Amino acid sequence: MGRPGHVELLPGWLTTAEADALFSALANDVPWTRHRLRIFGREVDAPRLSCWIGDPEAAYRYSGTRFAPQPWPDALQPIRDRASDVAGVDFNSVLANLYRDGRDAMGWHSDDEPELGPQPVIASLSLGATRRFVLKARQPDADGQRERRVIELPQGSLLLMRGDTQARFRHALPRTARPVGPRINLTFRKILV
Repeated sequence: MGRPGHVELLPGWLTTAEADALFSALANDVPWTRHRLRIFGREVDAPRLSCWIGDPEAAYRYSGTRFAPQPWPDALQPIRDRASDVAGVDFNSVLANLYRDGRDAMGWHSDDEPELGPQPVIASLSLGATRRFVLKARQPDADGQRERRVIELPQGSLLLMRGDTQARFRHALPRTARPVGPRINLTFRKILV
């Protein structure tokens, strides 16, 4: 996928030791909750545990709910700085998701809320078990086909999405029937305030 919908995977962005330590710290220190989401007009439990973390002014609204940020855990401060440096964006928030096993998932969506701006940069850090990430074009190409890309996200990898990626593609983390351990995903964002 080339620009303007630009996606780049940086495997080994964190060492195994760094990723293990961060996973342990966040699993214990983050106030994980099961959010209620509005999908097609009805409220359902999110199929994962989550926490919105950020600077005090970085409130976020998605799926009909406004989330006030939790304060940054000490373990995340240096990771936020590193992610900001590599992405060239001063991230002021992160959505932390805990996928307890293969039954926990994220459905098709785009990170295209107005407070992210027209071409948001998202830096997505994977900790724990490797999971499959799928991107699908919103519109078919000239042959009537929708571009689709599957990316394995291993421990310590950083996935950067920028440009028109959110406008042109939807993405998901599908359920899997194969045995898989827990995974924490951190999607760093800049909320326009």
